Amino acid sequence: MKILIQGGRVIDPSRNFDEVADVALAAGRVVGIGRTPDGFVPNKVIDARGCIVAPGLVDLAVRLREPGYEHEGMLESEMAAAVAGGVTSLVCPPDTDPVLDEPGLVEMLKMRAEKLHQARVFPLGALTRGLAGEVLTEMAELTEAGCVGFSQAEVGLANTQVLQRAFQYAATFGYTVWLRPQDVHLGKGVAASGPLATRLGLAGVPVAAETIALHTIFELMKITGARVHLCRLSSAAGVALVREAKAQGLPVTCDVSINSLHLTDTDIGYFDSRLRLSPPVRQQRDRDALAQALVDGTVDALVSDHMPLDEDAKTLPFAEAEPGATGLELLLSLALRWGQQSGAGLTRALGVITGEPARVLGAALGTLQASCGQLVEGGVGDVCVFDPLAHWQVQAANLRSQGKHTPFSGYELPGRVRWTFVGGHLAYEAPLA
Repeated sequence: MKILIQGGRVIDPSRNFDEVADVALAAGRVVGIGRTPDGFVPNKVIDARGCIVAPGLVDLAVRLREPGYEHEGMLESEMAAAVAGGVTSLVCPPDTDPVLDEPGLVEMLKMRAEKLHQARVFPLGALTRGLAGEVLTEMAELTEAGCVGFSQAEVGLANTQVLQRAFQYAATFGYTVWLRPQDVHLGKGVAASGPLATRLGLAGVPVAAETIALHTIFELMKITGARVHLCRLSSAAGVALVREAKAQGLPVTCDVSINSLHLTDTDIGYFDSRLRLSPPVRQQRDRDALAQALVDGTVDALVSDHMPLDEDAKTLPFAEAEPGATGLELLLSLALRWGQQSGAGLTRALGVITGEPARVLGAALGTLQASCGQLVEGGVGDVCVFDPLAHWQVQAANLRSQGKHTPFSGYELPGRVRWTFVGGHLAYEAPLA
């Protein structure tokens, strides 16, 4: 299939490219930008005038809920949500049921995803068997099966000796450990510690839960040489520690959730369970520090933190509701909103959801997806075409994800995805208005 995307403004933040140009796709690759190869006759022409033509989005935090939680999200529904949001590559954590701690489970998930011909799925393998925090998994075998790193997902690892051994093993073979920095014992609350949580009578999660975990991680990195990606930083104090660690040359990267970037604890209002999130949204100073860190590069990537949940999990008292929210279809628009509000601009807003998260994945992508998050001639044909001037209102009923719960319900957001291409084929086309 040969496709010509005509007249759009092509932006590739990874190489500071910003021009009005045609983009030609063929055989799953980008075969021309600003020109078409000799003899190129397209089977389909896309009129992208007035639209931005960008690399497909790369999301580092997406729960697909399969296997084990199909009542909350099916692979088909969540992959459809991904391409509707312009996401062409996604990383899923290992906290499925059964846990992704065996090569066969990883291979099955990848095979199921590939058959759908939609977004590319990059699984994280479990760091310990069953995520129990006791015995390390066979990381080499899981890597061969397709894992791009190793994680405990939301399950804390209390045994520091096990974590040290995991770092030593990962460092020996060049694997990346993905960790959510939260102390097991201090992180058992349901809202960020502070005046609001106290007033509402909610058990709090102090900032120290994050900073204590970060201190431990950084000390172990220094003695093992392990490479670590920190998932969903949530506090100003955490940002300061990461900035210091990077200044010291530690091989660390980190991301922030769209929830922590745009919301604060006051949005909980009268116990709105849609704001029952993990990590919990904190005070305004934390949100502002995270936004600034994303501007200056201390925080590398913005993620959707997508977690589809059913009615039974969310329509409960705040403290009893399951944490999480749907986010795949909101990632692009909330990145654009942040770019406008912070002054970071369009290019940086696109960079933190395309080239930067792809850089985090790095060598784990392999040669086939080496150009993931970029728009370059000869690169993989993953493209998101969106109208930056079109605004849309977030309505649960219109979301393609099986999970309909989002704290942004009712928000009017900028940027509507018109077309998404994965491997050079049309994976999504917006319905006519």
